[in-house]
Amino acid sequence: MNVRRYEPWSLLNQLSNEMNALFDPRTAPATDGSTMSTSDWVPAVDIREDPDRYVIQADVPGVDPKEIEISMENGVLTIKGERSFRDESEKNGYKRVERIRGSFYRRFTLPDTADAEKISASSNHGVLEIVIPKQEKVQPRRITVKG
Repeated sequence: MNVRRYEPWSLLNQLSNEMNALFDPRTAPATDGSTMSTSDWVPAVDIREDPDRYVIQADVPGVDPKEIEISMENGVLTIKGERSFRDESEKNGYKRVERIRGSFYRRFTLPDTADAEKISASSNHGVLEIVIPKQEKVQPRRITVKG
């Protein structure tokens, strides 16, 4: 007969851990439908509107900028990439690995005023910045009526 230690709070602790994972902003899916179920993690983003442009800043530390794919199609901006896995468990002296690894995927619907032809992106210290210029406003033209 095997002797097992009785832990009355183990189920409650398990439920608590699952609830924490559900509401953790680093791993919880975005509520705007901008992620896919195949994403392993969701980068946090800030979106700002300036008078002449929109700016999206995404936290992607540890992601090689060459591994980030940004595309624009039918008014939807897509950002996807991957933070590579490395076996960092016990063999490299790590006792705990908490940083999320794997692929990410975000989508943003852009307003009609966005100029898709002039979008630019840069990465600095783990922050991806995407600049989306606004289209120049068409000035109203006065039409004279001949009579």
